[in-house]
Amino acid sequence: MTPLDAAHAAMERDGADETDRLRFFECLADGEFFLLLEEEAQGTDLKPRVFPLESGPVVLIFDLEERMAEFSGGIAPYAALPGRVIAQQLAGQGIGLGVNLGSAPSQMILPPEAMDWLAGMLEDGPEEIEAVPERFHPPVALIGPVEERLRRKLGMAAGLATAALLAGVTYRDGRHGHMLVFLDPASGAEAALARAAHEAVAFSGVDLGALDVAFLASPDPAAGRIAAVATRIDLPARAAPKAPTAPSAPGMDPDRPPKLR
Repeated sequence: MTPLDAAHAAMERDGADETDRLRFFECLADGEFFLLLEEEAQGTDLKPRVFPLESGPVVLIFDLEERMAEFSGGIAPYAALPGRVIAQQLAGQGIGLGVNLGSAPSQMILPPEAMDWLAGMLEDGPEEIEAVPERFHPPVALIGPVEERLRRKLGMAAGLATAALLAGVTYRDGRHGHMLVFLDPASGAEAALARAAHEAVAFSGVDLGALDVAFLASPDPAAGRIAAVATRIDLPARAAPKAPTAPSAPGMDPDRPPKLR
């Protein structure tokens, strides 16, 4: 039972709601998948194998290499890619996505419209604003589902910050909201952390309004004042890098993003 299997089962169960659907698509975006290719990758130039179904063309992904091998009947060319990259590359192409086709419990076909929607959710990023906080207070009870999403999302951000503080905030202009303060962010990690926070809210299903994001060093006196009333979310430390034993799979180098053709 993979995480995608569990998210799919929750979405398909009796009594499932919009939150369960959002959780499935969040899992799809955050996961790493094996994309079936027509031929071996040429650098970052990938040619997915397109299946012309009656409902329209689809490309296929699998969350386990064994599932891909079972479907294809043996060894097949593939690229290991994050789900978000696949969705963004398929957006606007009129191509659907076959997920774990074969015998997996999470097998399904997502239409092109679903890919367009998911790509839009991922592209709708945070905006930079200027505001002066006047006081901080504990987050409201409604924050629970958002906190759960934040803990899951930030658990994948190893080494990008030491912790995050989630608190309610009142601004000098009278506006109320919530703020997530990242402590000791790694150099250049601010944009990725802000996007992770934005996606956690977007996929929570909670109409929280804005979740503002700020960055502070742990010794900053403001960090201490916020920590006194905030919910703390510790981020995992970055694991020591392992010596490479083989070339990385096509599409997994963040400095050389893949191109689907």
